[in-house]
Amino acid sequence: MKLPQLALFAALLVPGSLDAADWPQWLGPKRDGVSPEKGLLQTWPKDGPKLLWTFTHAGEGYSCPVIVGDRLYLSGARGDAEFLFALDLQQVQGGAPKELWAVKIGPRFDGPGKSTWNAGPIATPVVDGGMVYAQGGSGELVGVTTDGKEVWRKSLLKDLAGEVNPIGGGIGSAAGEPKLGWGYSSSPLIDGDNLICVPGGKQGLLAALNKKTGAVVWQSKEVPEQAPYSSPILVEVGGIRQVVQLTYPGTVGVAARDGKLLWYYKRKRPYPDVLIPTPVFHDNCIFTTTGHPPGGLGTGCDLIRLVPGTDGIKAEEVYSNRNVGVQQGGVVRVGEHLYGYAERPTGGWACVEFKTGKVVWAEKGALERGSVTAADGRLYCLGEDQGTVVLIEASPAGWNEKGRFSLPQQSKLRKPRGKVWTPPVIADGKLYLRDQELLFCYDIKER
Repeated sequence: MKLPQLALFAALLVPGSLDAADWPQWLGPKRDGVSPEKGLLQTWPKDGPKLLWTFTHAGEGYSCPVIVGDRLYLSGARGDAEFLFALDLQQVQGGAPKELWAVKIGPRFDGPGKSTWNAGPIATPVVDGGMVYAQGGSGELVGVTTDGKEVWRKSLLKDLAGEVNPIGGGIGSAAGEPKLGWGYSSSPLIDGDNLICVPGGKQGLLAALNKKTGAVVWQSKEVPEQAPYSSPILVEVGGIRQVVQLTYPGTVGVAARDGKLLWYYKRKRPYPDVLIPTPVFHDNCIFTTTGHPPGGLGTGCDLIRLVPGTDGIKAEEVYSNRNVGVQQGGVVRVGEHLYGYAERPTGGWACVEFKTGKVVWAEKGALERGSVTAADGRLYCLGEDQGTVVLIEASPAGWNEKGRFSLPQQSKLRKPRGKVWTPPVIADGKLYLRDQELLFCYDIKER
């Protein structure tokens, strides 16, 4: 066997090897909520796509499933602890895939005073090079092999002096409390040999850990902001690789190599409440938004342009307005347009020009507030109240519906004020939807 063939054969044998059909991290392969898959159903049957299986032991939490090859990894709280567990998608028995192993992440996060909003892990795991990395609500971060062996662990709170901003309530609002807010929610990401996480606090908003050992490589001490709930992204501008993170004052970029501050864009009004949506990067521009509290001063959106020069990178404001305020559902970019549920000014699903912030269309009555994922020219919109899923064209021409259905059952563990907040995941021609302990898998491949 020739060497290139041998290498390919070896890669196929290793759990954790990535291909185009995988969804290995928060918001997918490029961390933008867009699947590269083609050949998916363009119109759904009357009752929606075929339900393949339902897994009923995912536990509490809002973590997304991640899929690499024939393995699915997910975090959830079971009893008084949080776990990372693996499912074998090739062994579906009794209407559900076989659970291969479960590794304890840490104690169950239950919010302040038995929160009525959330419990369990919120951050989504990331898979890379035969390892899975998962983060719990209390900031416990573990590195585990794809066959279930723990290699290392760190506490963002204790080992990295971490702090979550408690603005809007949560643990840490009272003097002397550890600052955990509504729980650590930023999903970690991989950059080469490093795992990037968001501990927050005086030692630095961002940190890089050696992905093999968990050793601290750097902390961004020039940015002593407390952690928000938004997740970081990696971008490259002017040949400089950088980590971009939404903050309450605005948006910041640090060098991926050493965590040094590169630029900091500060809004005229700081964001006033919880920050959840992940930034969107396109054509050297970064779009950010928040919709908490609805109508509150400081909510809205910003577009900044990163301009490289001889003296570094500058962040220039393109626009900052209240046209688009998105809560936890996030936005996706398809072409030159953004799509998502906007609190302002539409109070409904909207299409927005990326470069101008102009609202192209708005649909107020078709579906309640929710999250969105894109694939193969379509948007998968998941309503947070009833668990209704709607397929529409990803088009600036308007809301053009191509099918809808509702989840066959709803969680019995979800907190009273919690919603169906886990975004849709698309991998290998399948649609994955989670409502706490319930994980549903649908066949969306064109046959």
